[in-house]
Amino acid sequence: MIKTSSARTLRSLTRTILFFAIACAAVPALARSYRVVDFSSTIHVDKDGSARVTEKISVAFNGQFQGIYRDIPVDYPGPRGSNYSTYSLFVKITQIADETGSPLKYERRSKNGFLHLKIFVPDAVDATRTVNIEYSVPNATKFFEDHDEFYWNVTGNDWPVPIDAASVTVFFPAETSGSLRAQAYRGVYGSAEPARSSLDGPSATAEASNLPMRGGLTIDVYIPKDLLKEPGALTKAGWFLRSNPILTVPLWAFAVMFSLWWFKGRDPNPGVSVAPMYEPPQGMGPAEVGTLIDGSVAPRDITSVLVDLAVRGYIKIVETEHKGLLLSSKDYELHLLKERSAWGDLTDYERAMLDQIFAGGQLSRISEMRNHFYTVLPMMKDEIIGALKQKGMYTVDPESAHAYLFLGAFVVILPFVVLQWSRAADFFNSPVLTIVCGLIALAIIFLLGRLLTATSLKGARTQVEIKGFQEFMNRVDADRLKRMPTDTFEKFLPYAMALGVEHRWAKAFEGIVQNPPTWYQSQSGMGMFSSLYFVNSIGAMTQTASAAFVAAPRASSSSSGWSGGGSSSGGGFSGGGFGGGGGGAF
Repeated sequence: MIKTSSARTLRSLTRTILFFAIACAAVPALARSYRVVDFSSTIHVDKDGSARVTEKISVAFNGQFQGIYRDIPVDYPGPRGSNYSTYSLFVKITQIADETGSPLKYERRSKNGFLHLKIFVPDAVDATRTVNIEYSVPNATKFFEDHDEFYWNVTGNDWPVPIDAASVTVFFPAETSGSLRAQAYRGVYGSAEPARSSLDGPSATAEASNLPMRGGLTIDVYIPKDLLKEPGALTKAGWFLRSNPILTVPLWAFAVMFSLWWFKGRDPNPGVSVAPMYEPPQGMGPAEVGTLIDGSVAPRDITSVLVDLAVRGYIKIVETEHKGLLLSSKDYELHLLKERSAWGDLTDYERAMLDQIFAGGQLSRISEMRNHFYTVLPMMKDEIIGALKQKGMYTVDPESAHAYLFLGAFVVILPFVVLQWSRAADFFNSPVLTIVCGLIALAIIFLLGRLLTATSLKGARTQVEIKGFQEFMNRVDADRLKRMPTDTFEKFLPYAMALGVEHRWAKAFEGIVQNPPTWYQSQSGMGMFSSLYFVNSIGAMTQTASAAFVAAPRASSSSSGWSGGGSSSGGGFSGGGFGGGGGGAF
């Protein structure tokens, strides 16, 4: 019992000691205080509307301090109060010194639209110290259609302590003497309470005393038109870009991507014009023709390989039915007609297709390829591009073009990330403008990035040949077809599919071709052969095949392989205009 009582006494004594320790530590902090004894400002407005500002801030410190803060607003809503852009003051600090003129150490940073100055004041202990801040502002004057205006918040309305006295004298060019009108306001932000103001030739003065906490002094001077020299359009445009640096993002994106296209992605002049060609370029398969003409491996290029293998006698396609639990759907059997020992003339991508289709034997169904064939698509794509590279068709192939696109995007984004992170610029001060400019930059990167695939001279001339062959297939006349070999229709059908002109090609042969191709067996048997009906059947088969080729298990993350290619005088208030902000002590 005695031990328990002793333990309680000890805990009580410990709590008492801790309370007095904390209280003693807090006394000095609670005893600290400061106030602004005097805030006087001298401003010289030059002929071009720029201003040179000197602020003399006298602060009485009660207790120990290290210095003061001064926050100067630099970002404002754009013209006519627009929230879609920003008007920035370009404040340049020229000197910060004490009452003797000795420089003071200070730190500066941009924060939430303010220039934040942290000024270290020696011996700020139970004493009154003065800080002189000198800075220039090239765009301090507002220029309107019928007058100009210098509207300046002298002290700011964000001081958390009263200001005993505040004053400002603004000097204008000599030719403004007798033409100026001035008014001033005092109090918290939005107050229209007038402050004492006067004019003396080309200068205006305003003063106020006993400003409350967060109360300030503002001066508003009306200047008749043409007494100051308004900046030109180019200067204003430069200010607008500096105020809204996000606008440089689309410009920079265009410069980077255009340079990449100019130096890497331009196709050479083939030196020949398009003329009808009666056969495809020699040694080029339909998938290679389709890929070279549009710069990417499309689904129709892959299915054209399947049809081409059938035309050349490697496989036979047979229409059949796939019976489900309730309904039946059309399916297709693929029969392998040539043994692997006879595949010597096949390309790598043709061999890869046959290997995948007939991995389980001599017979396969297209429906059975779902969730299996997708694994070979990236390989086929790479091998088709590789075949074109091996034939010297590219200086920048599609895969390399993708790499250049990502490089361009990186070069576009990097400097803005660095500038934003280092707070050298703020690219998010106008949210709407940021979104619009970001979307424009992305569109530029994407559109110019698609042009980065570059053909060689041989590739450019081959493209001309392909276009000539495409023109022939689009415009072929019946008389010429009758003089061509009987297998012309089916021989060139895979090329027509790769080029997207198979229906025009079939229409040209309507009534000319009498016998159906032996490599395709229809369920209906086709009594009288129709080339248009046949192409429609082939189209249905290739659509089914395309869907099966790309189908992948839901858990798979593999690629399908289809990727390719202002105010005026008379209506002011305390806190209006430029300047302002506030400060504090630390």
